[in-house]
Amino acid sequence: MRRPIAVLAVLVLAAAALASLTAIASSATSKPATVKTGSSSLGKIVVDGKSHTLYLFEKDRHGKSACSGACAQAWPPLLTKGMPKAVTGAKSSLLGTTKRSDGTTQVTYNRHPLYTFVADKNKPGSTKGEGIDAFGAKWYVVAANGTAKTGSSTTGSSKTGSY
Repeated sequence: MRRPIAVLAVLVLAAAALASLTAIASSATSKPATVKTGSSSLGKIVVDGKSHTLYLFEKDRHGKSACSGACAQAWPPLLTKGMPKAVTGAKSSLLGTTKRSDGTTQVTYNRHPLYTFVADKNKPGSTKGEGIDAFGAKWYVVAANGTAKTGSSTTGSSKTGSY
């Protein structure tokens, strides 16, 4: 009786490991990422090629990501193969890349590593991650000028600083 349970447990663990590897592989990319500007309730913001809102993480420093593991599952990094492309309002002079601890290449904008947010559910214009304090610091939508977008579009406030 114990042997079938042990075999079942090994199969469950193997399936979980495979699902995890599949999730990591699906977040990887095989082409240059695209960054552009889009409209949201917060005003003009930076989005990816599919118009998904892009965020910065206050804990990131000197252009390096401080988000990995569970953090990167909730806030997937915008990855690229080669140099990212700026289109439709994004400034190519603000685009760059940084190497992540896992060896992948993440897109930066104004030296801020860029992330999407799973709770936005890939819905263009969704900004559900704005102002959330998670994984040790706050998350902000990236404004078109490369700063943290804080507040509503009526105040037009944005936060700058050394992230």
